[in-house]
This record gives sequence, structure tokens and C-alpha cells, in this order.
Amino acid sequence: MAAAAATADEEQQVHVLLVVVLQAHMNPMLKFATCLASKGVYITLATTETARDTLLNFDTTFTILHPKIHLEFFSDGLAAEFNREKGADVLTTLQVSGSKNLSNLIKNLTSDNKLAISCIIFNPFGPWVADVAADHGIPCALLWNQSCATFSLLYRYAKKIEPFDPNLELNAKNILDCPGIPNIEVGDLPTTVLPSTPFHFKKLISDSVGSSEKAKWVLGNSFYELEKGIVDSMESLIPIRPIGPLVSPFILGRAGEDDETLHIDMYEAEDSCIEWLNRQPISSVVYVSFGRVTVLSQTQIDNIALALKTSKRPFLWVLKPPAEGSKMEVGELPLRFLEETREMGMVVNWCSQEKVLMHKAVACFLTHGGWNSTLETVVSGVPVVVYPEWTDQPTNAKLLADVFGVGVRIRVGEDGVASSEEMRRCIAEVVEGPRAEGMKRRAKEFKAAAKKSVEGGGSSDRNIDQFISEISGKS
Repeated sequence: MAAAAATADEEQQVHVLLVVVLQAHMNPMLKFATCLASKGVYITLATTETARDTLLNFDTTFTILHPKIHLEFFSDGLAAEFNREKGADVLTTLQVSGSKNLSNLIKNLTSDNKLAISCIIFNPFGPWVADVAADHGIPCALLWNQSCATFSLLYRYAKKIEPFDPNLELNAKNILDCPGIPNIEVGDLPTTVLPSTPFHFKKLISDSVGSSEKAKWVLGNSFYELEKGIVDSMESLIPIRPIGPLVSPFILGRAGEDDETLHIDMYEAEDSCIEWLNRQPISSVVYVSFGRVTVLSQTQIDNIALALKTSKRPFLWVLKPPAEGSKMEVGELPLRFLEETREMGMVVNWCSQEKVLMHKAVACFLTHGGWNSTLETVVSGVPVVVYPEWTDQPTNAKLLADVFGVGVRIRVGEDGVASSEEMRRCIAEVVEGPRAEGMKRRAKEFKAAAKKSVEGGGSSDRNIDQFISEISGKS
């Protein structure tokens, strides 16, 4: 983000507390912290104590490069050995114990003539932070780390606002029209609104929407040019201000800022994949990754493997190992797959996704469609094949394929799994089909728009400057 001029007096007055309760949402908050710090804002980034051990190579380099960003930790109220994959228990304990411990941290941060906190920023998985902020009389902002479209749909659903009629039954026969997202089928909605969603997820959505009304600002990890119609439609309900895309500076073409990029990973990236990409033809490689959370079944792995092998295109497949202590069934690569594809592909446990996506050898991205991955492929200008499963992924797939026009969505069978033939068809359509050139052109247009949005005077840069002006009392 472009740095704005600020006096020493302004820098001393503006202190923002950013709160992250789940590590999966750490990176967008880190990127926003870096952006605010570059504009003279003093940052305290508070997260749970369980994140200490996963902040890889962080302390020394981080402190030197970012003296305006300070780390603090608070207990989530759970024992170290507790399995934090149990979503309901984690969310409940965080709301009860985590809020008390965060409140104590705030008291310590603001006591004895210490720097006052101008604003507290939280994300949707910590909606209770808004109540903690109110208890301390501190204004707060919600950083929505999914698409503005998902925010619009969840807000309208929770408030029973059109297109969600109070008597509407969510079934396959319903076709909805939401501003900026026409012709939505039930399969395009965030799965968290469906009747099958567990109660604790429904409560989280309700609480998150409620917290947006308690917050003075709702900030979106997106950019105006990408979701213009959706952002405009929310103006009369609850405004959302895009301040993204919150990605690493180098993926936006900002040379020289690589060393200052903040990024947390649960896995070590394998740099050998970049060396491998360097040896591949331009726009030839199918990049495949389903993120940190998605666990593929054996059938899914078998079908992806067959699709890649029969597509006869170079491929880079990130197949992450299961989380330590995970009890989920994890599939394995088919027998002899690595041997049979040795000359055409590479399989790694993890990689630096942003560096891969910006590589000239990559032709398309086969992804689950999480919002971070969606933004990274849009910013990179890479066409996409989306294989969504849950939460906001179906909505992101709708956006990528039908609204942004930069890719296609894989269709699944009655068993909920996509066949190898369907995957192979989608890859071919994006790389060389009759619509491929149009997708590539749209992808390049959004890439340029994303870069412009964060430059000085761009749409996101202006929104950030306005936010800083308001929290500092200068507006």
C-alpha cells in the first residue's frame, strides 16, 4: 500500500489493536497491520498463546523490519493439549474465557500513561471482540476476510432482506437475484445458511452479522473494482469499505518489498517447485492446491490424479500432509502415479502460493476457491478452475465463473465428487477452449485494477486513508 505522509504527533496518537483468534485468518490481518504501519499507525497485534510456536522465523526479523508493530498474546482458555479442531468447543470457550483474557490485556496496554487505543479491529470469527471493545469505550472495526458478496448474502440472510424472503425454503428449485450476483442457485450460497449447517456455525454467522452493526466500520478484504455492484448495494444497508487485496506486495509487482512481507505458514514451503517451474514452457502448467483446511478423500485424490495424468500437461500439485493428531481419513496418491508422471509433473507438501501463481509458467489454477486463494489468483491474472466444497467457497466459485468471468466451476456428481473427465474438461476449457482468451483477458484486467487500487490515490488506498483519518479524529 502507498505510504501517506504523517507528522510525528499524528504517529504517536494513532494506536490500533488488531485481534486474531484463529491462525487460519492470521495472514490477512498481518498484511493489514503492515499497511497501517507503513502509514504511521502504531500497531499491537494480539493473538492467542497457541500461535506462539507457529510464528515461524518471526521474532527477530519481524521486530527489525516493523518497529511499529508489537505482538501480544492472550489465553484462549483451553489447555495446550486440547484438540482445537473441535469447532463448537473452541468458539464457546473463546467467547467466555478469551474475552476476559483479552479484556485484561487491553487494561494492561492502556494503563499507566501508556498509548491509548484509537480502534480495535477484529474478524468474523471473533465477533465477541466488539463487546469487549464497547466495555472499554473503544470504537471498533470489523475486517471481513471473505468476499463482499459473502458479507452481503449473510447479512441479507440473517436480516431476512430480499432476496431472502422470511418464508423462503432453501431448495434446489429456488433461483435468487442479489445485487451484483444475479441468478444465484442454492448451490451458490455459503453453506453456512443451509439447514444442514451445525448450530454453532449458524450462531457464529448470526453473531458475526450482529458484530458488524456494533462496529463503527466494516472493512473488506477486496477492492472496489472487483465487487463494485455488491459494494454499492450495501451502502443503504451497512456500508462495507474495501481496503484490499491484502496480499504480499511482490504479487502486486511492488519490487523491493519482498523482505518486508509478513506471512505465517503451518508448513514449510518446498522451494524446489520454483526451480521446476523455471524449466517449464510459458503458460503450460496446471497448478493444483486445496489450501490448508480442505482434506481430500481417496476418491477425490484418485480422480484428480487421473485428470492430471490424462490431460498430458505439466502440473504442480500441492498435496498437504494431514495435521498432526488429525483423526480425519486422508487419502494417498494412486500406486505408481509419481513414477508414471515423473517427466510431466511435480507433487509437493506445500509451496509459496503467491510466488507460484505469479510465475510465467502457470497456465491455470485448480483450487477449492477459498477467498485468500481467490484473491491471489485474481491479483496474479491467472484463470481458474474451481472445485468448491463448503463455507464461502460455492459463492466464490459463482463469482469467479459467472461474475468476474475468469474461470469455470467444476460440477460434481450425485455423490458430491467430480469425475476425472469433468476435471479434465474444465482444465481444457480454461487453457484452450473457445472462451479461454476472454478469461485470460479478464484476468489481466483485474490484475491491473488490483494493482491500481492499492497505489496512491487508488480506491483501497483512499479508503484506508479515510479510515485512519477517522480513527485519529482528523476527519
